[in-house]
Amino acid sequence: MLDPAHATILDRLIDMVHAAGPVAAQTDKYFTNTARIVDAHGDQTVTFAVFMRRRVVAALEPAIRLVNRFVPDATVKRFVDEGEVVPSEHKLMEITGSMKKLSEIETLLLQKTGFPCVSANNAYEMCRAIPNASFMDMHARHGSGAEMNILAAYGAMVGSLAAKRADASVKGFVGSSQDLTSPFFGAAHGMGTMPHALVGYAGGDVLLAMKMFSETLRDAKSLIALVDYTGEEIKDSLRCAKWFYGEAKLQNEGKSFGVRLDTHGGRFAEGLDYEKSVDVVGHWLKVLGEYSIVEQVLGGRAFQMDPGNILVDKVRRILFGKGVSVASIIHTRLALDNAGYKDAMIVASSGFDPQKCQIMAAARAPLDMVGTGSFLPATLTETYATADIINYNGSPRVKVGREFLL
Repeated sequence: MLDPAHATILDRLIDMVHAAGPVAAQTDKYFTNTARIVDAHGDQTVTFAVFMRRRVVAALEPAIRLVNRFVPDATVKRFVDEGEVVPSEHKLMEITGSMKKLSEIETLLLQKTGFPCVSANNAYEMCRAIPNASFMDMHARHGSGAEMNILAAYGAMVGSLAAKRADASVKGFVGSSQDLTSPFFGAAHGMGTMPHALVGYAGGDVLLAMKMFSETLRDAKSLIALVDYTGEEIKDSLRCAKWFYGEAKLQNEGKSFGVRLDTHGGRFAEGLDYEKSVDVVGHWLKVLGEYSIVEQVLGGRAFQMDPGNILVDKVRRILFGKGVSVASIIHTRLALDNAGYKDAMIVASSGFDPQKCQIMAAARAPLDMVGTGSFLPATLTETYATADIINYNGSPRVKVGREFLL
């Protein structure tokens, strides 16, 4: 059963579809043609079977609510629960009703099926990979607008809840960067502290930006310093921590402090190069040698099955490379700990997709929170849902090759 706040957001999504124009203007023309022909020659009661060609986590409520709004006399039979892991080409649901009415909304139905299901699958994998870190939905600026934002965030919520059911230690998604979708994660408002633009506004001084933030937004419970603007991640992390804990003493007001690493992929974090990064990760894992580290992270079998080093090289980049690497996270954690700031959180962002999360977890990267929009489907084609009519007026019938739907 949907939480009332979640239902309100999904109803708003369907309102947006309604507001975009008549269904006939939004659907594929061959479906409109079909509806007209069926209307002229006699309507039938049909059953559509909906499935996807890849594994997903079921996030079907947006599609079901669309059917209920546009064809309220149709019936929907689910074959999977919300949040259930569904194999490829496994029937998700059947929709039974007027062929004329259902044909018209097939395009809209499929639009609302695949995207949240793939987003849910990716969020599920990411949350299970790093159970001890919280996740923040930061996909909004990568979306195409409110409809996509709602579909993606709903998927992230479903995937996060599914991960928690599978593993009680999972923290999962705890917030969104926008007010619109924050109720999906149990929050009244969006989360976030500062973008690079605010640091630029402060003359490139992240400490000044943090002070302005603290002064202006006094109700904020946490202050997260974005420390990569000048390429001095360690110096700026320590400067900001010293002010927060030593001068302002904001911890005494119940506030928390953290640093966000968002280092550009074209350079190493302060104090690191490739060789130093290998040393940092090696000491952390107590493993000697670059490829021995990679083998431990990948697992021996996976390592041996990659003779072309395609996967190995990607793992090396995430472990030891430029940008937000495992090494940069460990390096920052050790610097904060050695300065006495063990309570300081580390938030990491930049390309945290399911694979990067798996590698971070295998290397035990000391992350407290991940800011990510990379649970979004990597390629649009993987979100394509398919619907086939499998029954016409009580007669089972489907095109050759789709008999598995009967």
